[in-house]
Amino acid sequence: MQSKSCPISLIRVDANIARISAFYVALFLFVFLISHQALFIYFLTLDFATRIFLKKELSLIYTLAMLTKKILHLETSMIDAAPKKLAMFFGLAFVTAISVANFFSLTALIYLLSGVLLGCVVLEVLFSYCLGCEIYYLYKKITMKW
Repeated sequence: MQSKSCPISLIRVDANIARISAFYVALFLFVFLISHQALFIYFLTLDFATRIFLKKELSLIYTLAMLTKKILHLETSMIDAAPKKLAMFFGLAFVTAISVANFFSLTALIYLLSGVLLGCVVLEVLFSYCLGCEIYYLYKKITMKW
């Protein structure tokens, strides 16, 4: 998704890496839902936290996305990082909530949260539509009026 406003910072990210990363998030989440192996959702929680709070280069999903981009010979498409960072925080919140729901065996909540998260990442993968980014732009629009 292209930036709709001036960047909040000078930090930019590759939109193709974001889309490929979303694909791998969807894949791991789908495997978790099929296998019921908590390791996959715990891995996603750790990976989101690594990308947000540590260095993205330490993330397995980021590394896979970089390798996939190289193999597919995709061009770099730089976009504003702030909306994508907010979207990653939403992703972390969802996988953490799914992890907690899984720990307490709250099956309906697991499927509800997973369905919402899968819907969001599929929108990103297929249509380059970032719901977290849209929320960011809406927030910026509202706060700019004040």
